[in-house]
Amino acid sequence: MNVLIDTHILLWWLADDPRLPPLARSVIALSDNAIMVSAASAWEISIKKAAGRLEAPDNLLDVLNDNDFDTLPITATHALAAGALPAHHADPFDRMLIAQARLEALTLASVDSRFPLYDVTLLPLI
Repeated sequence: MNVLIDTHILLWWLADDPRLPPLARSVIALSDNAIMVSAASAWEISIKKAAGRLEAPDNLLDVLNDNDFDTLPITATHALAAGALPAHHADPFDRMLIAQARLEALTLASVDSRFPLYDVTLLPLI
C-alpha cells in the first residue's frame, strides 16, 4: 500500500504518541508499505516549529530517511488541484495533502474529520 501520512500522524509516529491510532501504527511499521510525507507537511512543521507551536526534530529530513519514509514534492499540478477542491476544509496544508493523495493514487492517513468529505481514499482511522 502507498500511504500519504498527515502531519499529525507523522508527529505522533516520531514521538511514539499514544494518540496514534493502532491501525496507523501497524501500517507505518509494515515494511511492505511505502510511506510518503508531503513537502507540505515539512513546510507546516517548520512554520509551526519556528512559531513555537510544536516540537519537531531539527533534522527532519534525516529522521524521515531513518524511518524509510519517502518525500513527496509539491508540483504545480498539485497546487492547482488543491485550489480547485470544494471548500470543505480551509487549511491549505490539508487541502494540499488531499490533492496529492488524489492525484498520486495514495491512501491518506489522517484523523481529520473533514477529510471524508472529499473524494479521496482514506485509511479508516476515524
